[in-house]
Amino acid sequence: MYLIDGHNLIPVLGGHLSTLDDEDHLLRILQDFVRLSRHRVEVFFDGAPPGHAGTRTVGTVRAHFVSARTTADAAIADRLHGLKERARQVTVVSSDRQVISEARVTGATPMTSDDFARLLRRTLSSPPASPRTDSRDRPALSCEEIDEWLRLFENHE
Repeated sequence: MYLIDGHNLIPVLGGHLSTLDDEDHLLRILQDFVRLSRHRVEVFFDGAPPGHAGTRTVGTVRAHFVSARTTADAAIADRLHGLKERARQVTVVSSDRQVISEARVTGATPMTSDDFARLLRRTLSSPPASPRTDSRDRPALSCEEIDEWLRLFENHE
């Protein structure tokens, strides 16, 4: 399972935190990643406006919109501590030193946002490991489609 600091990852993918739909774009990309990699993903976003904080399942991704009273970093740490021994099976994605330190303390594997972005691009540009026969499944994204997603991030300033 991956626990991702969402606002830390968005700029690495070329997005801008000032756009209104930056989180939605990231969630769509992560849904494709989950579909292709078969990994579970939980993403944490800071600064949810009043009345919008909480956890929602968006497609195949669990999204935590953290209230302005705390931070995504603290929510990730709480989640790791709540997992106890199972935290060893988790990869924490962030470039924040405190989050990386907390991951190590709990036995989770830290991964920088840059490294995860590379994994994300590789995963999205390769075919699924075990192809399905269900015709409703979408094909793997091409390099051009990934570039288009990245352009969408860059064009939403």
